[in-house]
Amino acid sequence: MPPTTYRADIDGLRAVAVLSVVGFHAFPGWVPGGFVGVDVFFVISGFLISTIIITGLKDGSFTFTGFYARRVRRIFPAFIVVLAACFAFGWFALLSDEFMQLGKHIAGGAGFVSNFVLWSESGYFDTSAETKPLLHAWSLGVEEQFYVLWPLLLWLAWKSRFNVAALAAVVAGGSLALNLAIHHSDPVAAFYSPQTRFWELMLGSLLAYAALFSPALSGRAEPNAGAYRGTLRELQSVLGVACIVTGVLIFTRQYSFPGFWALLPTLGAALIIGAGPGAWFNRAILSNRLLVWIGLISFPLYLWHWPLLSYARIIESETPERSIRIGAVVLSIVLAGLTYALIERPIRFGRRRSAGTVSLVLLMIAIGGVGYYAYAEEGLEFRAVVKSYKNNKNELIRLPANDEVCDR
Repeated sequence: MPPTTYRADIDGLRAVAVLSVVGFHAFPGWVPGGFVGVDVFFVISGFLISTIIITGLKDGSFTFTGFYARRVRRIFPAFIVVLAACFAFGWFALLSDEFMQLGKHIAGGAGFVSNFVLWSESGYFDTSAETKPLLHAWSLGVEEQFYVLWPLLLWLAWKSRFNVAALAAVVAGGSLALNLAIHHSDPVAAFYSPQTRFWELMLGSLLAYAALFSPALSGRAEPNAGAYRGTLRELQSVLGVACIVTGVLIFTRQYSFPGFWALLPTLGAALIIGAGPGAWFNRAILSNRLLVWIGLISFPLYLWHWPLLSYARIIESETPERSIRIGAVVLSIVLAGLTYALIERPIRFGRRRSAGTVSLVLLMIAIGGVGYYAYAEEGLEFRAVVKSYKNNKNELIRLPANDEVCDR
């Protein structure tokens, strides 16, 4: 199968990744290592986007404006809706300090620098992280920072006839080495820094190069390779699944992550993708219609699920009951489906794409500015929820004994 052909099994793998992350956030006792789903996402993204870029360079159709316009139409619609929803709910539910922090995170998310903002505050697994509705936007920051640099490097390498695989290997190796060097001494930096995460996307890029230029690895030689190579591909797919499942079920917050352990889910994802759509697990399980549908809505599902769980945590002032968490997950799936059908697809594939792209950029700048305004104005204390809180806090009770007053 040509590497640029749509692969349902990759959407199925997306579903596995997003369900792992949602499971970890909603039911960490059941899915203790579900956070590795983000690492699987990185490999998938590196593979698909690098395939598009290299194919475009190969046939002469690649342009930077076209590439970034597609990224805007892919990422901005759902993200803008979720940022606006977080701001709107926070307006009525959050106190000044909480709304001030939300404003900063909205501005950081709109600028795709959430990983740096969160890096300066605390770690991903800190208890306080549960009350940050946009905590999960850090991964979007890492991914978009990668796509600022990688297309330019690819273009320069292609034009200068430099070996793309060698370039990808050098970047991946340097990033992994830095990750392994600091993940014990500075785990927060290792988690949020783009330099220590780029190797995961680069692994997908190397896989894309292999699929495009190596018939043996791409599967295009498989029909004439006999049963032996087919058996190897089946084992490769099963081994990849085992790697991801092991990470999801065995890893916990106490593991030094990403570090060495991140190799398990990322190599697992690479093995599954590299096995090709003809491998039994890819064909029979990952290409299942339900998993494919979840994969198609995986991006808005990833965006919606955490704000709902986080706001539930803020309102309850403790971990919400199981029924509330289940309700939040179900609601996030419904919202993701609606966002995909009514917002994402019409904008991505509509006729007036150029005008839509410009409008999306302007909207993202506007919502980032609104978020920064809320941060700069210390949480907009004129809101009704803040006034109500202050009135209740400052209400005085007159003591009958000596007419003195005190705070309630």
